[in-house]
Amino acid sequence: MEFLKELGLNAENLGTSTGCEWIGDIANANLLESYSPVDGKLIGKVAETTAEEYEAVITKAQAAYKVWAKMPAPKRGEIVRQYGQALRKYKQPLGQLVSYEMGKSLQEGLGEVQEMIDICDFSVGLSRQLYGLTMHSERPNHRMYEQWHPIGIVGIISAFNFPVAVWSWNAMIAMVCGDVCVWKASEKTPLCSIACQNILQEVLQANDLPEGISCIINGGREIGELMTNDRRIPLVSATGSTRMGKQVATTVAGRLGRYLLELGGNNAIIVTPDADLKLTVIGAVFGAVGTAGQRCTSTRRLIIHEDIYETVKEKLVSAYGQLKIGDPLDSSNHVGPVIDKDAVKMYLKSIERVKAEGGKVVVEGGVLEGAGYESGCYVKPCIAEADNSYEIVKHETFAPILYLLKYKDFNDAVFQQNDVPQGLSSAIMTNNLREAEAFLSAHGSDCGIANVNIGTSGAEIGGAFGGEKETGGGRESGSDAWKVYMRRQTNTINYSTTLPLAQGITFDLD
Repeated sequence: MEFLKELGLNAENLGTSTGCEWIGDIANANLLESYSPVDGKLIGKVAETTAEEYEAVITKAQAAYKVWAKMPAPKRGEIVRQYGQALRKYKQPLGQLVSYEMGKSLQEGLGEVQEMIDICDFSVGLSRQLYGLTMHSERPNHRMYEQWHPIGIVGIISAFNFPVAVWSWNAMIAMVCGDVCVWKASEKTPLCSIACQNILQEVLQANDLPEGISCIINGGREIGELMTNDRRIPLVSATGSTRMGKQVATTVAGRLGRYLLELGGNNAIIVTPDADLKLTVIGAVFGAVGTAGQRCTSTRRLIIHEDIYETVKEKLVSAYGQLKIGDPLDSSNHVGPVIDKDAVKMYLKSIERVKAEGGKVVVEGGVLEGAGYESGCYVKPCIAEADNSYEIVKHETFAPILYLLKYKDFNDAVFQQNDVPQGLSSAIMTNNLREAEAFLSAHGSDCGIANVNIGTSGAEIGGAFGGEKETGGGRESGSDAWKVYMRRQTNTINYSTTLPLAQGITFDLD
């Protein structure tokens, strides 16, 4: 495919990069084989990183940090600006690769690359706004202030569902902060990381910058554990399942390192009697079936007032009947495949579980077969009536399954919204100002993201992204999320001729 050639991807690609150099012996390496869920074909093979190669990466990163951290932040921002320009050049082929390797629609693949461009733009501005504070000292002729310094190597572990954007949310912010990055992409989408590194290499080499500012490693849990156990990496940012996040948190905390976690979501939209039902259906359908239900912000639950429940259900069933499922590179299709056959099994098992707990399926699911569906990864978006007490409803199912729940009053709706272990994204559909404000209050949604009259899916890079409870508590991307990639330092300067001590203590020496 032409887009693979444009991105410098051959049938076989080395999988470990020390920045501007690919290392490894693919002839003798353990290989990750990347198969497209679109057509089941092998895209390429990537060498897993060995322990020796990992050490080479960390050595290069440490050396690069000594140079990179000393560059003025606006100069670092200039490099990120150039990367954003390069992404504009490669937006079409990179978006196609994201769509083909991960399975999301081409529009979403291109949108993910646009998020990368947007975070580059945001980071360029941020490079001139890494502000500290000044404070009044209680001692005369003293000045106090705080400043922020880079922390060193940032380890980034990303998930398959956003194979390029989430890395950029971390890496571009970290880079303008003066950090260097080591990226372990999902073993399900390794070629996307290689493509991003190929593009970044062009920028680094054009500016005669040292290797190691951004490196990639490839592999499964074992290579990730090298990173989480490594005291030379002060911060590990991990995106993935709650199970994985707990392991990362335990390991990194055990060495008193920092971790930033972006984990599961079990997101709900409350639909009130005052809702605009046209907006509601659009938001709910895209939230539930976009990326085949494999976003951490995907809509899993629709909590509908009993007075409009049947009306909303009828509109949703009608809308689902219009969905086109097929090749995500064909822009006429709305829904592509799930990532692999393991995801298909999880999807089928979840439908059986909701039935076993007493749920009623109103839009049947199932696996599509025949021409165009040879990969075995295409499934039908499903809708099931359920109760919030069902165990399966409290579980995050990474597939296009939407649960319909009923509520009597506003407090009941908020209780159901919050009555799950996860706390990422939430929304309410209402034109009632009091309901909207109550939903956003301290006694409303307990999620990191709470929206009014838009769905749960997606977020702008200008806001801090993340959630509470089993979502992990991390924040990345916009607002002041940059602070996690830096260390705070308080400074006091004495410009007097005396040395007053704290609490009035005197200590005289001749």
